[in-house]
Amino acid sequence: MQQILPIILIFVVMFVFMILPQQRRMKKEKEFENALKVGDKIVTKSGIHGKIAELAETTIVIETMAGKLKMERSAISMEMSAKLNAPETK
Repeated sequence: MQQILPIILIFVVMFVFMILPQQRRMKKEKEFENALKVGDKIVTKSGIHGKIAELAETTIVIETMAGKLKMERSAISMEMSAKLNAPETK
């Protein structure tokens, strides 16, 4: 029993500090993707700024200064879009 206890403890610590936070983050990102609507200002993970013009099941069309781009919903950065839409504080 004393030999197995440290191994079990390692797995519990890994689960608590690595797997649970990742699952929470994935859940938040999925909720963010589902809450998107036409007209929202977004930033993609590659840094492209735009406004949502059309929504589909897994894709979106965004309007940029260069024109319209079609991309996957998962390409939208939740953090950068939140910063873009957050009210500025001085």
